[in-house]
Amino acid sequence: MVAGLVPESFTLAVLIAIVSLLACVVTDGMTGQQHDSNQELMAQGIANIFCGVFGAIPVAGAVARASNNVKNGGRTPVAGMFHSVVVLVILLCFLPLASYIPMAALSAVLIQVAFSMSNLPEFVYMAKNAPKSDFAVLMTTTLAGILVDLLFAVEVGMVAAAFLFMSRMSDVTSVRGWDYYTEEQLANDPGRLNLRLVPKRTLVYELEGPMFFASVGEFMKITATAGTRVVILRMRGVSTIDITALKYLEEFEKRCRKRKITLLMSHVREQPLSMMKKAGFVTRVGKENFCKNIDEALARAEEIVK
Repeated sequence: MVAGLVPESFTLAVLIAIVSLLACVVTDGMTGQQHDSNQELMAQGIANIFCGVFGAIPVAGAVARASNNVKNGGRTPVAGMFHSVVVLVILLCFLPLASYIPMAALSAVLIQVAFSMSNLPEFVYMAKNAPKSDFAVLMTTTLAGILVDLLFAVEVGMVAAAFLFMSRMSDVTSVRGWDYYTEEQLANDPGRLNLRLVPKRTLVYELEGPMFFASVGEFMKITATAGTRVVILRMRGVSTIDITALKYLEEFEKRCRKRKITLLMSHVREQPLSMMKKAGFVTRVGKENFCKNIDEALARAEEIVK
């Protein structure tokens, strides 16, 4: 039973967190205040734990009630407490009277609430202005919610958004080699005077963007021509790296070693460097071949090719 409930419980917890924080953001915009997300989610979790103890269903912050609360003057947690007390009194004292409310009237209320929550103007705005990929995720999630249920729609939406995010991150990842000029070209063109002089038989590659499994194809662009003695990988623009990308780096380092090419790493940032140390990549390449910046790497390459 527990194994069967875990996926739905996780989805429901994510949905509750999203809806509750959305209510907080809406009320922040109305009041000009700033909520504490950690405090909100911890309170929501404690409330749902006690809901389970008393046999109640999970609860989440409601955008409609929160906004109505603010519109009617509620500004402090006391307003929410008073609302809870009123609901409790109605359940304990006036619940039998609810059976006299016509179902048609209740359905009309639910239709109005659903229409208000659909946020049709924003939907139309996204249809006109959002990228097609974003709108496709929105339509997929909406159809999943209408045709199946809300929990399934949240799962579909999260998976679709994750794939879209990975696709975009892979698009911004790039590996490009430097353009090389002779000393005469640099001297004759004043616009190039600020360029760095690369030692002979040295190649420099600029790595940019997050390096992860969806972008490892970019590593195929790193090659070494005949006669190359040093390859410098400038990683100033790489904020993060995963194990798949690191594995490709290790394979490239092995190929360099077989061809007696020295691999230099320039400006490796904190997260990639931490992962490289943990995997033993720093030890294999050599600490002396990890340079703080490109100038230090070029000076190190000059020493090697002499």
